Amino acid sequence: MHQNARESAAGSDDEQTATGTSDPSPAWYLLAVLAGLVGALALFWLTLFGLDRSGNLPPPAFSNNLCVDEKLNFLRDHPIHAPNLLIIGSSVAWRHVDGNALVQAMPKTRPMNGAFCGLFANQSTYVGHWLLDQEPSIRSVVMITNPQDFTGCWKVPTAVFSREDVTPFVYERAPRWGYYMRYFAPQSLVRNALSVKAQRAGEIEWDPLVFNRFGDGPLRTDNTRELLYGRPDALDQNCFDALQEMSSRLRREGRTLLVVSTPLHPQWKEKYDPDSSFLASFDARIEAALDAAGGTYWNADKDWSTPSDSFVDAVHLRWSAVPEFTQALAEQMNKTASQTAAPNVANRSAERRLPIF
Repeated sequence: MHQNARESAAGSDDEQTATGTSDPSPAWYLLAVLAGLVGALALFWLTLFGLDRSGNLPPPAFSNNLCVDEKLNFLRDHPIHAPNLLIIGSSVAWRHVDGNALVQAMPKTRPMNGAFCGLFANQSTYVGHWLLDQEPSIRSVVMITNPQDFTGCWKVPTAVFSREDVTPFVYERAPRWGYYMRYFAPQSLVRNALSVKAQRAGEIEWDPLVFNRFGDGPLRTDNTRELLYGRPDALDQNCFDALQEMSSRLRREGRTLLVVSTPLHPQWKEKYDPDSSFLASFDARIEAALDAAGGTYWNADKDWSTPSDSFVDAVHLRWSAVPEFTQALAEQMNKTASQTAAPNVANRSAERRLPIF
């Protein structure tokens, strides 16, 4: 009886094999997976090409920050020939300098705005080191900043992007398509594709991605928004260490540094620093970093007066006020250069000079 059962089971297995109902061949399974991958890849490339043709293709997500990545894209497509002045910093440096006004005031200046939005001081200096390595013609660096830039360096990665990838993208015009695979970020791709065309056209009032020929980012609006920036975090020594490292490098290489504290909205100062202790500490620590390594500090918040309606929030100036601020910046640069060129200037001041353009 048991023998008959075994024979019946064996016969059933033979019938399944003969009728083709056994498990599929591993080769067919792999082919199906491969076909799925090829199809997904083809769909991805067709999506990129479609977005590119319609003007909705964001730049490769080197930093996964559209503002930063679009600035890199601009530097790739609009190289600045032999700049001798580099502007670095966060959004206040990007939006508070008018290169045309600067050239008008200092005709021999060839400015390059290398500022990116949303950066802390350690990240701004990281970008500065990268640009200095790529642009040997730069002789002077101006870092425009605000106290908030010096409060959180400990919590963000210093490397905003990979130099190994960004350098060939920007300076060697390496084909861009491979970077979309290397920095594959489908969620941000979809999100940015919905807005980047309008941002490039300046149609999104508070977040335009518009650049002039120097890399400045005009913020053109007649409106004002709330202060936005609340009580600042504690100042972070890591930020000041990054500034000191940048200053030391520039001194070794015979280049000069001017650090500028941008004007702040009077209401913000009244509300969040009524006794001026926070800003006094900020000033002292900037000066200490520069005293240790060389450089000049201009506190434009104290020395340059502008009405409250020049601000769109706590720290940002509207573009209509920027040419006047840029003129004041040029005067400060010329003043510093004239003072350090005088024969009776002390050696310490001479180490802090800005060249006369």
